[in-house]
This record gives sequence, C-alpha cells and structure tokens, in this order.
Amino acid sequence: MTSSSKPAPPPYFNIDPAKAAARLSDPIDTVRFAKAATFAAKGRDDLAKRGYSPDGRKRLRKFSTWEVCRYLLDIAPAHLRRVLKAHEDLPQGAGEGGSKWFTLEEVLTLRDHFASEGSSAKQYKSWRPEGQPAKVISVANFKGGVGKTSTAAHLAMSAALDGYRVLVIDLDSQGSMTSIMGGQVEDEWQTAFPLLARDYARHVQAENETRAAAGRSALPLDETLTESLEVSPRNLIQSTHWPNIDLIGAQLNLYWAEFQVPVWRMQARSWPLWDALANALQSDKILEDYDIILLDTPPALGYLTINALSAADILLVPLGASFLEFDSTGRFFDMLYSTFASIEEGENRIRRQNDLPEMKFEWDAVRALITRFDAAQQTDLANVIQAYFGDFMTTYRQEMTAMVGQAGEQVNGIYEADYREFNRDTYVRGRETFDRTWAEIKEILLGTWWRDVQMEAQEDGKA
Repeated sequence: MTSSSKPAPPPYFNIDPAKAAARLSDPIDTVRFAKAATFAAKGRDDLAKRGYSPDGRKRLRKFSTWEVCRYLLDIAPAHLRRVLKAHEDLPQGAGEGGSKWFTLEEVLTLRDHFASEGSSAKQYKSWRPEGQPAKVISVANFKGGVGKTSTAAHLAMSAALDGYRVLVIDLDSQGSMTSIMGGQVEDEWQTAFPLLARDYARHVQAENETRAAAGRSALPLDETLTESLEVSPRNLIQSTHWPNIDLIGAQLNLYWAEFQVPVWRMQARSWPLWDALANALQSDKILEDYDIILLDTPPALGYLTINALSAADILLVPLGASFLEFDSTGRFFDMLYSTFASIEEGENRIRRQNDLPEMKFEWDAVRALITRFDAAQQTDLANVIQAYFGDFMTTYRQEMTAMVGQAGEQVNGIYEADYREFNRDTYVRGRETFDRTWAEIKEILLGTWWRDVQMEAQEDGKA
C-alpha cells in the first residue's frame, strides 16, 4: 500500500515576512563589529591553546627511535642503538627499553655525527652548496582557502626535519602562520611592515641627496620613516618551538601596508616598491643565515604579495581540484603576467633612456600544487587541470586525510602530532601526504642550487 501524503514543501516556500522581521535583531552599528571581534579573539586564543602546553607556550614533541630511523636518519634501529652505546657523549634519548625518544635538537646532533662518522654511501645531512644564498619560496594564490598556509607550514616543518635552517615570514595580516608557529606579535612594528618602510626611507634619503645637489626641495621623512631606519630583520625575527625554524610574524595591523605603500609610491615614483622585501633580505645578509626562506602571502595580489613574488626564487601556487579554483588560479597567472610585465615595461623604458641594462623578473621554478585532494571524487578534474597547466604542476597531489584534518583543528602541523594518537597506518598515510610534496620541492631546491653552482663556474671560466 503506497502513501498518498504530499511531501513537505521546500523550506524557502511560504515564509511569513512578519515572523521573519520578528526574528531580526536591531540594526547593526559599527560597535557590534568590535564586540564580535572581541569574542572571536577570545575564541581564537582558546582554540590556539589546544596546540600549546599548559603554560601557554608551544613545545615540539619528541621523536621515537622508530621515527628517527624511518623518517629522519635512514639507519637501522639496531645500528643506532650500537652507535649510542659506543658513544656515550651522543644524545641517548629518554625512556626505557629499546624505544627511546629524542628532541629535534638531539636528532640534529645525531645527524652531524653520522655525517662525519657514518657510511659514505648515505647522505645524512641535506645538501646545500657552500657559498650559495638561501632559496626563497613564496606560496601564493589570490583565492582564499586553497591551503597556502598549511602548505607553507608543512614545507617549513619538512625542511626542518630534514636538517635545514628555515625562516618563515608571515605576510598575511590574518596571522594564521604566526599562530601555527606559536609567534607573539603585538603590533605592525613586529611584522614585515617596517622593512617596507625602511626601504622607502632609504630611497627618500638617496633621492633627497640628488634633490639637494640640484637645488630642489626635499621629500618628507616623517616619524614613521625615521623610526623604520633603525629596524633590521634581525630585530623582528623570533625563535619558535622548532629549533631550526625562525619566524617574522604577522597581525592585523600589517594590512596597513596595503594602504601606505601606494601613498609612498605616489610621493616618490622612482621607488621600486616591489624590491623592498628582497632588499631587506639581501642587505642584512639574512640569505646567509638560513637555507630556506618561506613567504606565506595573503589571498590577494596586493603590495605585500607583489613583494613576496618579486623576492621569490620559487613560486608555489596551491589550488583545490575544483572548477572555481582552477579558474581562479588561471586568472591569478594572468594577473601575474599583467602586473610584472607592466613593471618591466615601465622600468625598461626609463632604463633605455639612460643607457642602462634592462631588468627582467625570473623565477627558478613555478609549480601549482593540488591540495585537499579526494581521489574518489576529484581525479578526473585533477587530470584535466594537470593537462592544462602541464609542467607548472607538481606530480603529487596532497590528499586530505583524517590526520591532516585533526592536526588543523589543533592548530598544529601533522609532524607535530604524536603518532601514538593514531592507527599506525593512518599516521603513515598522513605523513606521506606532505613527505611526497616535500620530496618534489626538495628536488627543485637541489636542482636550482646545482644549476646556480654550474652557472657560476661557467662565468668564472669565462673570466
């Protein structure tokens, strides 16, 4: 017997305007935004502390013998135990029995030992050619929610576990990367903002010398610019709970740069604003202190992102395997072309007039990376994206796993998660998502460093 009752209408039918009006609050004024922001700040702090110790500070967990031997040093557990027994001056780890637990500082010490005393057939320390500067990696896309910060954070952690020294610069005023790294930033003077201001101030000083010689009036150098001249990236760098990851953090007031930079540019049209961050990293020799510098950018092609892209050797563009994200990323590449081609054209017009060599923006490599990938539902579209972007794409697609989701909820990276909280297979799959991404990026890093060395040798040969 079949039922003849009619199904309920959709919920958007027959809405009563009077009842709808009764459910409304009074009109919202600007003060209500402040109240919402206060509640959100409290909630953000509460959620962030899920990844913190009881005293409110982030601490990196220890790594077991199994992890050290499988993921960090490529040695057999029995061999590690024999080496530790023979060298009591080496870190012995904590715990009883065969499984010991080591801090990352201790693992780095073990790396140094095996690099000098271990098998010559194995590479215990990751390669970076002597005398070469750090490689700058910018992670960017002007669509939000594509996994920029997660990708940048996990690349920083992957590189740190691989023994590299990493500086992370958070250029997104939302400060998500800063939260993941446990950074504390009080105002814009603890962000990258004063580096942009200092670059402009130095340009104004040089311009005013030229103006004085020509009898022209000087450009203004206000209190903000004068104060910025005393700032160095070294003043802004803070250590993190990772022994070989440092941070220049971000907070909401960093967004002020997006309004201030064009004002400075209007005052001094000759200021190459896109070089401000790169100049800071070069002039203060930050590129010598680190192996890798990772730039996490805001979801917009503003002045901060332009600086990050100009400073970068390698550009990573995360996107999801959806039509909208594919479309948005294509437009992002179009905007990159329009923006940087326009800068080149304007600069080179002036350079040609003054018989100066022309400038050109170049990147060692550009890769688009599919994130949050669901193989069961997105493989066909991911293959289409791969076909259209071609050699711009990484081979591996970052899968969304339960471990990745849980780590995100706790404001942690997956490498900070204790594998004992998961099924062993779940942990291995979760790690593989970012291990394989790091493997591709590391290959690009090593290849570009190698190419740089060969090019320098060729130039020396010609000289």
